[in-house]
Amino acid sequence: MDSQSKRKLNAREIAARVRDEIAAGTFGPGDRLPGARAYAKKLGVALMTVQNAYAQLQEEGLIEGRTGSGTYVRDPAPGEQAPREAAQRLTELQAEVARVSTELAGLVERVKQLEAVVGPVKEEPGA
Repeated sequence: MDSQSKRKLNAREIAARVRDEIAAGTFGPGDRLPGARAYAKKLGVALMTVQNAYAQLQEEGLIEGRTGSGTYVRDPAPGEQAPREAAQRLTELQAEVARVSTELAGLVERVKQLEAVVGPVKEEPGA
């Protein structure tokens, strides 16, 4: 998505995009990410939006900021999970959460339909 798009990306969406790129191997351990200012301009979003996305990825342990140098994909310590695998797992987890949320919304709708037919269930005292 570029600055020509109608709807601007939010920080969560930008973080997901970068996470996907790490998971796909586009960015590997030690690779420098695009500068926040240039990336914000490319995406047509505020600088703070990209900074918030990078902060989210840093909290997830995928990237690190180096003062005066930029933002890099973390190089894992020996025995530590590599950012690519961590990003893949986070992406899978997000997909599972989205699937469960969709199922839950469907269940809520079914309960509403049942209540419309039989009326709301009254709680028993002490329950």
